[in-house]
Amino acid sequence: MKLGARSTTGWRATISVAMSNYIEAGSIIAIATSLTFWQHAYGLSNLAVGLLAAFSANAFGAAIGAGLGGPLCDRFGRKAIYTYDLLVYMAGVLIAACAVNFGMLLAGFLITGIAVGAGVPASWTYIAEQAPNAARARHVGTAQLAWSIGPLIGFALAAGLAPLGLLGSRLIFLHLFVVAAVVWWVRQGLAESQIWTEDAERGSQPSSAGDRGLRGLFSRRVNITALLMLMGVYGFWNTVAGQAGIFMPRVYDSAGVHSAVQQDLLQVLVWGCTVLATYFGFMAFADRISQRMLYLVGAALGVLAWCVLVFFTSAGMLTLLTFAVLWGISSGIGAQAFYSLWTSELFATPYRASAQGFMFFVVRTATGLLSYFFPTLLAATGLTWVGLLLIALLALALIIGTVWAPSTRNKTLREIEVERYGQVTDPGDPVAVRG
Repeated sequence: MKLGARSTTGWRATISVAMSNYIEAGSIIAIATSLTFWQHAYGLSNLAVGLLAAFSANAFGAAIGAGLGGPLCDRFGRKAIYTYDLLVYMAGVLIAACAVNFGMLLAGFLITGIAVGAGVPASWTYIAEQAPNAARARHVGTAQLAWSIGPLIGFALAAGLAPLGLLGSRLIFLHLFVVAAVVWWVRQGLAESQIWTEDAERGSQPSSAGDRGLRGLFSRRVNITALLMLMGVYGFWNTVAGQAGIFMPRVYDSAGVHSAVQQDLLQVLVWGCTVLATYFGFMAFADRISQRMLYLVGAALGVLAWCVLVFFTSAGMLTLLTFAVLWGISSGIGAQAFYSLWTSELFATPYRASAQGFMFFVVRTATGLLSYFFPTLLAATGLTWVGLLLIALLALALIIGTVWAPSTRNKTLREIEVERYGQVTDPGDPVAVRG
């Protein structure tokens, strides 16, 4: 009876916290599908559009939030972040929904991004820490699933509301406000992460893992090598995915699809495939088979997808449909799903969220730099040259993740900590257990 109740509580916690990913992805798609409407309404240049994208939840805004939220999450607990970050998020999307000029829109995008950046590392950390050891990938995959459903619903809404123009975009932002309010209410009854509470109560950070937060994170070489590997996996992939997420309608336009409805429906296909691949691929198999091989398959499909888009444009809609299916499946079992899992496993509890916050900051900053120039670059050079750059980045992510994939499947977080650091403090014993 107790086991069943605990399991129900665990999935309730997982789903409610995973919704951070839904609203993150949802806000990116709300921006992506509305940029053209805002541009026409306020007469914005391509550089101004790039500025909006760069300071949004897709890039700099999220980077700032993650840089602040990760260390705070380790210092004050996971619950401290996910209790309040959605209040900031709701303020941001409401400002964006009601924006009447460029400045108000930029402020709304930035506030939303900061909230997203603070919430995502906390959610990935909390889910991994609360998940059963033999089903950690399945639970962490729930966040990936929510991240996939966000764009699926967002693009479907955009296609349905396209006749309303800018009003339809405002309604999409308002739907995110409502979802965030419901999730915030549900989260109020959740408990703090058990493993973080144990570490905090016994004050174990000097004896087992150094100081909490960034200071402890950079005090060990094993952390730095993990940071480099994970930033290679997620950084190169997300630089591509970040542009695809927010500028894909413009890419489709460059490929010959000029209808906003058709562009949105192609994205519905992409994200529908991502949802299916996440559930029937990553969540079903990442706890059971070689994670290295599963990652390799996902990463290779991503490279193949962009090769099809760049080199076979003459096939028209067939090319775009093939790209949508391949890229969608790749995103479901590829870099982000494994990054969110591995980044929760490879760092000790006192700086697990700080590591995620730091990496999210670096990766989203890089995405923001490219986002600022991407619309102008695409317009000036066309799809081929931009596509070659994106293919090269995806190939790097494939190589790094395949070669340096960790062996952590089905191990407890404590066992992984012993293997990596040589010691860990036993929850029931203040004496360090040496590995």
